[in-house]
Amino acid sequence: MNSYDAIVIGAGHNGLTCACYLARAGLQTLVVDQYHTVGGMATTEEVTLPGFRSDMHAFGYQFANLSPAPQELGLANFGLELIRPEINYSHVFPDGGIISMHRGVDDTIASISRYSKKDGETWRRLASDFVQAKASIAEWMNSPPRSLVQETEQLAQQPHDIDGYRASLQSVRSWTNEHFECEETRLFIGAWACHASIAPDDAGGGRLAWLFTALIQDVGNRAVKQGMHRLPLALAAYLQSRGGEIRTGARVTRILIEHGRAAGVQLADGEQIRLTDKGVVASNADPRQLIVDFLGEENVGAELVAKMQRYEWGDGYMTIYLALDGPVIYKAGPDAQRSAYVHATPPSLEFLSIDYAQCRSGRLPAAPFVLMCNDSAIDPSRAPSGKAVMKMIVHNVPYEIRGDATGKIGARKWDEVKEPYADYLIDYVTATYAPNLKSLILKRVVHSPVDMEKLMASAVHGTVTHGAFLPYQTGSQRPLPQLAQYRTPVPNVYLCGAGSHPGGGITMAPGRNASRVILGETGKA
Repeated sequence: MNSYDAIVIGAGHNGLTCACYLARAGLQTLVVDQYHTVGGMATTEEVTLPGFRSDMHAFGYQFANLSPAPQELGLANFGLELIRPEINYSHVFPDGGIISMHRGVDDTIASISRYSKKDGETWRRLASDFVQAKASIAEWMNSPPRSLVQETEQLAQQPHDIDGYRASLQSVRSWTNEHFECEETRLFIGAWACHASIAPDDAGGGRLAWLFTALIQDVGNRAVKQGMHRLPLALAAYLQSRGGEIRTGARVTRILIEHGRAAGVQLADGEQIRLTDKGVVASNADPRQLIVDFLGEENVGAELVAKMQRYEWGDGYMTIYLALDGPVIYKAGPDAQRSAYVHATPPSLEFLSIDYAQCRSGRLPAAPFVLMCNDSAIDPSRAPSGKAVMKMIVHNVPYEIRGDATGKIGARKWDEVKEPYADYLIDYVTATYAPNLKSLILKRVVHSPVDMEKLMASAVHGTVTHGAFLPYQTGSQRPLPQLAQYRTPVPNVYLCGAGSHPGGGITMAPGRNASRVILGETGKA
């Protein structure tokens, strides 16, 4: 029976990234995953009809633009190719209004200036602020998090940074009200916090919205050609070129502990895979699975398990995958059709606040924030000629349904709710934003939060970020202070997934950062 220097649990893009660096350093590395293919939240499948390739979760390649991993691993040699759209995203309004973020900042400013010339010039300054700070942001993202002591010392030494610290605590409403005079602009910038399940009045949302939008202005809202799956497939190919191994359809149920150290993992069928004497385990699963299920109270202590059980997951998602007979026409005009993403809401932060309040009280939102991903408009290879594929992400829905703000749905179980709620949403979007959407649908597939969790155990409660992205669960607090440096109480077991710094999304950063910690502690750096 083979034994390995490193076993990585979970073949999502972070687990594969970590494994690539471990294998590059000479460790005999195995990645195991319960799903039928690699990728985790970065898979692309023909979920609706043959030839219609949908990104199952992640579509935009955003913060990954700041990662050194693609260059360090030469992923272009293994099939990774990026597409940069002319229009990064658009925010459309019920009256047919639109603001678009173009490649060039001047064009974006012109789009904002249709509503407010002052806001357009404010955006020029904010976009420039990001360019000046980009190197330090990349360093922050691609390094283990600084401790609270280090952060405090830095603030003391550089008093001008206190403005940035203040901004990092502001809500979307506070920050956008401070910078912009027009509600349409506030939505155009602020809605990006919703991608991390941050409501308009949640702390920390303003800074996150700026990071997202200014990054996209600078480097583009890129997509991976032929689907996001090409990223994990490229990572897997690199790993195998370095002698690493991958096993899919293999679910880990626990980490074997002997003499206070991990000795291997056990699979659901009872098989045990062993480590060498100085081997390590890195987990790309969500942190609750790692601490509560794989390690357990007997190995990490009752206090840590109790804290992990109280961990906040954030709001659930619902996804509608669509195979379409042709491109969607938007009331707002052709720029929306050419956009990678379309955000569709009324021009009101209060609208989003009500939306989140309904979700967090357990009710189906009456008009949730729907992200429309124009997959095939950006990458025609995703659909047959003349056809289109779209993914609609309903950004915030309750995992447990206790009511219905639409007034139309009586059921309370997702298996009974998801299709009538999808009917309601498609009718709403068609009537309000995209008049030909409903007539184009050849086939749709709806995944509720419960479906997502069943397909992928780390999508806890139908979430996609391995934990809510709030100030007390970020940086040196993510996922918990005791686990914030990718280490666990078991000395050779590490975190390498989105539950650790810098968090969710396609970044490769948690995997790369964890590998640096592991290699430093094993003397292989």
